[in-house]
Amino acid sequence: MKWYTVLFYVYVLLLPAGLWGQTSCEEGNGPLDLAAPKTMSVQEVVQKLGVAEAAAKEARLRYTYKQDVLVQTLNGKDVTGEFHEVTTVSYGEKGRRVEQVTFAAQPSLRGVQLTQEDMEDIRVFMPLMLTSEDLPQYNLTYAGQQHVDDLDTYEFHVEPKKKEEKGKRYFEGRIWVDAQDFQIVKLCGKSGPDQVRVKKKQPQDLRPTFVTYRQEVDGRYWLPAYTRSDDTLQFKTGGVHVKEIVKYSEYKRSGAQ
Repeated sequence: MKWYTVLFYVYVLLLPAGLWGQTSCEEGNGPLDLAAPKTMSVQEVVQKLGVAEAAAKEARLRYTYKQDVLVQTLNGKDVTGEFHEVTTVSYGEKGRRVEQVTFAAQPSLRGVQLTQEDMEDIRVFMPLMLTSEDLPQYNLTYAGQQHVDDLDTYEFHVEPKKKEEKGKRYFEGRIWVDAQDFQIVKLCGKSGPDQVRVKKKQPQDLRPTFVTYRQEVDGRYWLPAYTRSDDTLQFKTGGVHVKEIVKYSEYKRSGAQ
């Protein structure tokens, strides 16, 4: 998100620090068990993850679903502006993404504007799937076993191998992998790198931290269901409290191949 150059610098300074938002990665998590996986090696878990994620990603191309995006700027608990758009998403030939907008409110965000990278977050990084093809770009560090809601999972810390590569953006954060299906059921982190080293008068472009939960579809695939972010973006000229909620719902199998 980019900072608007002439908007509400003064009003941000009046925002009490205790009211600034912060995305929590811990909600729904049980105690972390540092023990290694019992029936296989960590590397085998990662290999199974890549294969299972590739199958889920391929399956998602055969579904249509509704994507409801709500982004809000806040002063304390008061909403000062928002972006709200609802689309029906489907996939055509060769996996080409097709979006049909069914609702779009007049944007009124205060202090920030959405960029192409923000929309890429919604399409790519918030519903992130780490396939065997994607895994070589990342370092995965095993953290332990953890109960997430009613699921047994393996937790990994994820970071890109190349953090500064021109024209490339990556996910950095944590993932929770279902111990039975070896698909990601929860992830928490952000995309990057942020554009913080900018020329004078050129706006900064910062990304919020988000957490995404998946749901089981057709008893087989764990597909993105809900993303939320409650974060304060620290621009050089002040902080902006931003909330995001993205809902992915109404999955229906389509005729796309």
